[in-house]
This record gives sequence, structure tokens and C-alpha cells, in this order.
Amino acid sequence: MTNKAVETTGTIDAEHHLVLDEPLTVSGPTRVKVIILMPEDADIDEAAWLGAVARNPAFEFLRESAEDVYTVRDGKPFDDQR
Repeated sequence: MTNKAVETTGTIDAEHHLVLDEPLTVSGPTRVKVIILMPEDADIDEAAWLGAVARNPAFEFLRESAEDVYTVRDGKPFDDQR
């Protein structure tokens, strides 16, 4: 079964119902699959981000001694003074 994509915008109201901004040009009634894309918070807390990375098995290889190639004497200190 192939799917046809239709992009539109809408709002989720106080009763958790999806209200579309414009009517769809779809003959109905018919079943549809809905994917909701919502904006994320602009800034993720650094501690939360580091915790997620530390628990992610994709980065497990970084715990291997072969990956331990830098020391505290490498590079220069960085202090982000925004």
C-alpha cells in the first residue's frame, strides 16, 4: 500500500483535539495516518544533554582505552563568556 502525503498546519486545543487551519481536499470518510511535528524547546539543559549522551550505547566505544588519546595538557582552556 502506498501513501500520499498532505502537509498542513493546525493547533491542538485545550481538549487535546487537532484543529486544522484549512480544510483538507480529501474525499471522506477515510482512515488516515497522522504524524504530529511540534517545536521543541530552543535550549536543552546541558546536564540533561550530557546525561543522555552518557547513557547512549552508541558512544560506548569512547570508554575503550584506545580512544583515550588526549590529556589535560593538550589544547588550551576554553571559557565561554557570553
